[in-house]
Parts: sequence; structure tokens; C-alpha cells
Amino acid sequence: MSSPKIQVLIVDDSALMRNLVGRIIESEPTFEVVGKAMNGMFALKKLETLDVDVIVLDLEMPEMNGIEFLKKRKELKIEIPVIILSSIARRGAEITMEALSLGASDFIKKPSGSVSEDIHVVGEHLVDLIKVYGGRRKGMAPARPEVVPHATLAPAAAPTFSQPARTLTLPSGQLRPHSSLQLCVVGISTGGPNALRQVFSALDEDFPLPILVVQHMPAGFTAEFARSLDKSCKLEVKEAEDGDLVKRGRILIAPGDWHIEVEKKSLAAIVHVNQNEHVNGHRPSAGVLFRSAAKQYGSSVLAVIMTGMGRDGSAEIGEIYRAGGLTLAQDENSSVVFGMPKVAIELGNVERVVPLAEMAETLNKLAREFSR
Repeated sequence: MSSPKIQVLIVDDSALMRNLVGRIIESEPTFEVVGKAMNGMFALKKLETLDVDVIVLDLEMPEMNGIEFLKKRKELKIEIPVIILSSIARRGAEITMEALSLGASDFIKKPSGSVSEDIHVVGEHLVDLIKVYGGRRKGMAPARPEVVPHATLAPAAAPTFSQPARTLTLPSGQLRPHSSLQLCVVGISTGGPNALRQVFSALDEDFPLPILVVQHMPAGFTAEFARSLDKSCKLEVKEAEDGDLVKRGRILIAPGDWHIEVEKKSLAAIVHVNQNEHVNGHRPSAGVLFRSAAKQYGSSVLAVIMTGMGRDGSAEIGEIYRAGGLTLAQDENSSVVFGMPKVAIELGNVERVVPLAEMAETLNKLAREFSR
């Protein structure tokens, strides 16, 4: 009989780390650590006899490391979700992106020790991810995101537009009239790295809009994430730097721990990055990007809000909608967490809801149709 608790296997060559991560996991009453392994080889043996919902996996281990384990997992068609424990060093970030490309579900920064200051933050993030991926495997319904009034989600200085927000009532084949599109902006969080890889790899080589992205990701990982996307995408993908040109054929990823905004100048558009206060609990924040795009581009923005925990960007995408821009949300079935898109839809800020499998072609078609 399957356990009502989410059952976790910890794979790490450090006994200290196995115990530390185990304590974090077992502090949650709905979780159970059913096994620990010192490398990928021992993990495969344990999977023969254990009922496991989530694997928490180190990458650097003797005999069979995390990458080798993921390759073997793929070969054996083991579908248990894997959360990576990753170091923040450049090499660690590079291997983490390889792990995601091999089917790992998500990653967290490895806690630096039993008394380190990051234990609390890492622990909360790990618990959230286990709830998401383990809960999906158990068939547990995710917590319904609370929808709160728009005004409490956005600062009072938010610009207002003459057209009010409304709920999604248009047939899927129809859109409001739109002016020529000049920019695409994307806000995404939990489940985002693999979703973006799927979407961006299928964009047309001549995709006519520059793309700016906020993916919630720790500092130290976004540069390598951009490099990994660049390898699979026909367009240029890079981590955004202050003053970067916003131009056709380029995708800019907000740096971890930095907000990204866009500014239109007389001859070109550029991005600015800053470390102002967190917005909606995040830095970078999709809300900051969406608000900037609404202010600078108005009706010429194609905005997309995708899988993610919480509500970052859910209110601010409404500023693009009310300015006459085109707004899309990822659908519930294909979202790892239907938080950000769900709140945006319920606030009446989304014009079309799109499954992940259709997102790239939808973007290709809309960009071609409305950028002429």
C-alpha cells in the first residue's frame, strides 16, 4: 500500500549532508525519508525495493555521479522526479544545467553547512519543491493560490489605462485588435528551466521580436542557464547586462538577484539591471519587467506568464493588457505549478491560455501576424 506521505530518497556522498538534508525533510510532517545513498549506484539499488516519490540528488559523487545517474535513469525509464543539490561555483552551475537537460525537475543551492545562515532559506525552498513534485506524483491537488485585490499586489503609483481589466471570455481562435508588436516579455518560476528550453528551441530562426525573460533562479546560475539555452535555440540567448541592446534575434535572461527593465531610446532600446528592493517577494521580479514593458511599449508588447509558485507578475501583466498589449498564460495541465498564471487569469489579465506544447508555435504565429 502506498504511503500517504511523500517519500524521499536522498543521494549524497557526504554523511553530514545526508543527515542535514534528512532533518530538513523530516521536519515536514507530510514527508518521509525512506532511504539514503552515498552515490548513484547505491541509489539505483535502493530504487529496486523502495517506493519513492522524489529523489534529492547531489551531482559530485564517486563511482556514479549525479549526471551518470540521470543518464541511467533515462535509460531505465525511471520517471521519479529529481531535485538537484547544486553548488554555486561556475562548474556547479554548468553541471546543474546539464542535469536539467537530462530530465532533472529542478534544483536548489546546496546548504553550506549545519550552522550556515542559508539553511533556513534552502530548507524552505527544498520543502516547497518536494511538495510540488512529490505532490504531483502522489496525485495531490496543489494549494489554490489566493487571489487578492489588484491594488494590494501593485504599488499605488501604478499607471492606469482607460480600458478596464476583464475575465477571459474570447473564443480561443479570436483576439482583440492589436497594434504592431515590438517586444515579447516572459515571467516564469518553478518548472521554468525545462519549459523555456522546450519553447525557445522551437522558435523560428527569424522570430521577429526581441525577448526579455525573468526566470526565478539564484545568483550564479543564470549566466550558465542562458548559455545552455543558447546551445539549443536558433536565436541568441544571453544573461542580460546593463546597457544590452534589445534587438530582434536576441533573448535576454534577467541575472539572478537583479531586476531587469527596458528603456526605449530614439535609436534603440536597452535594458537596465538593478538591485532595488524585492517586488512580490522576488528579485528578479516578473512584475518589474512587465510594468517596465507596459510603460515603455504599451500596446506593442506580447507578454507571457508561465508555470510558477506564487503570484509574481500576475497583477502587473494586467498593465500590459489594459494598455492594449497581447497577454498569454500557460494552462493548468502543463504547468508544474499553476500559481502565477492562475492568479493572472482570475484577475482578468490574460487574453489567451495556451498549453506548453503549443506555446512556441503560438508565439511564432502571433509574432508573424502582429509584427508586420
